Amino acid sequence: MILYYFFRAVEFCLMLLPYALRKAFFTGLASLAYAVDRQHRAVIRRNLEIAFGENVGEAEEKTIARYCYRNLLLNFLQVLENQRMTPQRQAELVTFANRDIVNRAREAGRPVIFVSGHFGNWELGATAIASQIMPTVSIHKQLNNPYFDRYLLASRSRLQMHMAEKHGAVKHLTRALKKGEAVSLMIDQNIRPRESIFVDFFGTQVTQTSAPAFLARKYNAAVIPVFIHTENEQHYTVRFEEEVPVPHTENAEEDIRIATQRQSDVMERIIREEPKFWFWCHRRWKGGSKGIYEA
Repeated sequence: MILYYFFRAVEFCLMLLPYALRKAFFTGLASLAYAVDRQHRAVIRRNLEIAFGENVGEAEEKTIARYCYRNLLLNFLQVLENQRMTPQRQAELVTFANRDIVNRAREAGRPVIFVSGHFGNWELGATAIASQIMPTVSIHKQLNNPYFDRYLLASRSRLQMHMAEKHGAVKHLTRALKKGEAVSLMIDQNIRPRESIFVDFFGTQVTQTSAPAFLARKYNAAVIPVFIHTENEQHYTVRFEEEVPVPHTENAEEDIRIATQRQSDVMERIIREEPKFWFWCHRRWKGGSKGIYEA
């Protein structure tokens, strides 16, 4: 509790400052974290080796690693900013590309499942979709500290991004789709094998949630990948990718595997296009290959 109230006091002081100074504060913390956090720098290095082999030089590796810390802290700042964000201000910051992809699904009366990853300013992107396009339901993994957990929930949910507990996730998502609401899911994190299926990601096996494919097949939902991009960290573009086809054959298990692999392929393509924006400090390949992060 003491830590939480200290955080709120710091937040109060930061919010008295111009945005440029708030941003400078967090990017400064990011530089410090990069300098002292050898453990996650090693994870980033290993992930780049897995993904690109020897095709990433030392200079590019440092650029990607530095920006990974920077982007993480900017997302933390975005959580604070979202507490005060208005739809009007959000519309000034974010534009949408390929919006017709979403419109086609909605005009056909189909529910929508947005799939994305920890790429760019994902906190802004997720709430922008919910606020500016259509309300969404997403899964929330409860934090250990209940005070910070409530804070994070408030930051995300006040702009039409409704959060459901991870426990019983399929039930919550099913209810949302039946009501015609959109579902938003992150698909780029390692999860336990019993809760996932194996797919290929940069040529190596990983675990990935099959929930989007399972739900899309059952409820004829449109699986639409979406990612947020920026060139200057001042204006952002949320870009919708083409709908991921979900097969409907007599072999449901294979249909779900194929559709899940297709989502992984889109995620890989986006990362290859702009690698520095992805969350490289996560042990993404841990579930698919034992010992892959051992020294």
